[in-house]
Amino acid sequence: MNVPFSKFVNGVDVHSNVSDVLDGENINQVEMLESEFATYIGSDYALATSHGTDALHLAMLALDLKRGDKILCSVNAHPNVPEVVRHFDAEPVFLDIDEKSYNLNLDHLESYLEDNKSKKLKAVIVTHIAGYCVDLERLYSIAKIYGIKVVEDASDALGATFKGQKIGSTGADITCFDFSSHLRKNVCNGGMLVTNDEDIIKRARLLHNHGMERNNNLLDYIYEVVDIGNDYSMSELNAAYIRAQISHQDDNIKRQKEIATLYNKALKSVEHITTPEIEDDEHPFSLYIIKIDKNRDSFAVELKEAGVDTALHYIPLHLLTYYKAKYSLRVNDYPVALRTYQQVLSLPIYPSMSDKEIKFVCDKIKKIALNRV
Repeated sequence: MNVPFSKFVNGVDVHSNVSDVLDGENINQVEMLESEFATYIGSDYALATSHGTDALHLAMLALDLKRGDKILCSVNAHPNVPEVVRHFDAEPVFLDIDEKSYNLNLDHLESYLEDNKSKKLKAVIVTHIAGYCVDLERLYSIAKIYGIKVVEDASDALGATFKGQKIGSTGADITCFDFSSHLRKNVCNGGMLVTNDEDIIKRARLLHNHGMERNNNLLDYIYEVVDIGNDYSMSELNAAYIRAQISHQDDNIKRQKEIATLYNKALKSVEHITTPEIEDDEHPFSLYIIKIDKNRDSFAVELKEAGVDTALHYIPLHLLTYYKAKYSLRVNDYPVALRTYQQVLSLPIYPSMSDKEIKFVCDKIKKIALNRV
């Protein structure tokens, strides 16, 4: 048996939606996705993009990010977070993480803002690791006090909730989603920018298509360019596929929670393994992250040889050559992220995963752990 890290499943509704596109049906799949997504999330506006990274990049455009501006973010994030900031010749500022959730540490955020008052501090990008959220009420309060915008990176938080409200509707200035997030295999790419701010969505929609405006309803080929944008458009085929995915997302989260419970039960007392310390009914477990007390990489290699694929979320940004050299960062500058990175490992978890596959993964982990010194 081989258990992949992730797997996509095509249902009848996926085939039906995609067939509508291929058959030339007069259905605007992108517009329908945006409308359905806004309803699902509970937001005022949703704008589809070709990828999750594009959603983040467009968010920076919508916030009018400029050279020299600063964006705060977790040092434990995908490289696309600081990458979109650097594309504007702006500066990402990394903060250390919470030891249990692996999310940005809000104490560090508050301390930094207290000690560094500057008009160049534009926003904070908060990544919800495994779909689990920071204390959003506290985050929004901090942002309001210090006058910065909040952008939530919800790449793994589709359908996740905070105090009963879905992420994207809780109060962020912008929330960005990714329908094919890091190491999660999918047959389509796509992202979504979500906001309740009319000015932000107006600017985002303008820049979404090269800064073009079309004012003549009869002749579509007449346009004006009023700003510098880009092409962030999602294809009709991707939109058709994603529409079907969204309709199953709440059920998917329910199954992910069931799988996490089975993992917790089977691995709780296994030597050398630490299961997630957060037990929260709202944790969607888009990722299931364990800790290996030592030699994580050799453990992962043995699992792969035994038929179990794993992943890592993430390599801390200050250890990557570009950021380490650009900002003269030292290995020990972010001790919690460094210590966490040396131990964490993401196990397979996806809605179609069978109980037999879960047992297979757990049995292999137990066997390898038993032989560790």
